[in-house]
Amino acid sequence: MESIDFAVLGTGGIGRRTLEVSQHKDGLDAVAACDRHGVAIDHDGLDVEELLDATEGNIAGDGRGDTDSEPLTDGGVRHDDETAASASDVKQHGEDAGVVASKQAEPTDAPIDDVVAASDAFDAVLIALPNLEHDFIPRIADRFADANYEGVLIDVLKRSRVIDMLDVRADRFEDSGITFVCGAGATPGFLTGAAALAAQSFVEVESVDIWWGVGLKSGYEDNRGTVREDIAHLDGYDVETARDLSEEEIEEIVDDHNGVLEFHDMEHADDVLLERAGICDAEDVSVGGVLDLRNDEKPTTTTVEVTGTTFDGETGTNTFELDDDTSMAANVNGPALGYLQRAVERNRAGDYGVYGPAELMPGF
Repeated sequence: MESIDFAVLGTGGIGRRTLEVSQHKDGLDAVAACDRHGVAIDHDGLDVEELLDATEGNIAGDGRGDTDSEPLTDGGVRHDDETAASASDVKQHGEDAGVVASKQAEPTDAPIDDVVAASDAFDAVLIALPNLEHDFIPRIADRFADANYEGVLIDVLKRSRVIDMLDVRADRFEDSGITFVCGAGATPGFLTGAAALAAQSFVEVESVDIWWGVGLKSGYEDNRGTVREDIAHLDGYDVETARDLSEEEIEEIVDDHNGVLEFHDMEHADDVLLERAGICDAEDVSVGGVLDLRNDEKPTTTTVEVTGTTFDGETGTNTFELDDDTSMAANVNGPALGYLQRAVERNRAGDYGVYGPAELMPGF
């Protein structure tokens, strides 16, 4: 397969780790990355290590961030043009944060527009931005379609109701030459695909139960967008209330739960993605899990259980289990890039529109 040039929107935890993991995937070249204040584009390929060093503060800041408006990045670190950031450097915030600290980057007031303007040269764009407005990612997709982009769009964070917003755009994506893979991280994504495979034993699926465990000793300050989105699934919170929380309030929520957040009946898109793939009804899918922000060890093993009836009338449960030693980055960013690879193959073959992770296998 020809090499793939791709861009990353957002350089918080998900975006940075996407760039890091991409170095271990053959044929993937990161050529653009942006956050709220800066954009780096090099069609010959970014110096990923330098960019990761420059944006280290995005996931290692002191938690203050820039609270004037909702960020697309999570803070940053400034260094001079000759040396990479070190642990002793002063963390920068506001307009000095993130990608703009890289010697490859330029400051900008319109980072997404800058990437869209250069997108003719990109095979794929991975959207790694906090999805704290239900139509945020669909609206970003609109901007690429408006620019007549022909290529792949991938996202890793999704709520069930957003799938409909993408599906109503399917015809427009097809006309534009866009292949959009929605919910292509771990859950929804990798685990959704695992459930679709496990369901093949059955002629009727009764239930799909996804239970995940994530340990992040690095805490909220290293994974702000992910944690804020997860809090929106706690009882008493939703997308709107989670979006409006200050960082101090989020720290208080984490402290009140002793660093361990447990979720039940989450509004994750696994349900509608499995239904649109013909596996089962959305109401038969449940998603929950445990997030430990003070320990790297997973608080519980991530499992997918698919219960159904075989052609000869037997009822059984197929179980897929992730090893406890695999990290969140390995299980989110590895599959996301695998889906990106497969989507580019489909796009080059002329398959456009909206796909879910239960409808195609990721590349390797």
